[in-house]
Amino acid sequence: KRDALTRMLYVILGHDAPGNLDQRLSLRPQHRAHIAELQHAGRLVIAGPRPRVEAIDPGAAGYHGSLIIGEFDDLVAAREWAESDPYFKAGIFSQVDIQPFVKALP
Repeated sequence: KRDALTRMLYVILGHDAPGNLDQRLSLRPQHRAHIAELQHAGRLVIAGPRPRVEAIDPGAAGYHGSLIIGEFDDLVAAREWAESDPYFKAGIFSQVDIQPFVKALP
């Protein structure tokens, strides 16, 4: 395991399954609480939804999924965290891609 000075950043890209907008919206508070735990630990870089249209609130168009960049000890820890997300557990995400990330700028 790495310490706080050597943790890596990981991109977690959740891809929404089709036809789940109502369920996604109903689980949003639990999903946000899960991300807030990462934020409170000082390990969240950025997080947010990926709307299907150019709008902050895409309405019925819904979302492609979510993007999260956070600090984890390793790829296994990042995957475990992602798989404990309410969206993942409920099947909102049909797929989750996780990759190491090196922040170069700013």
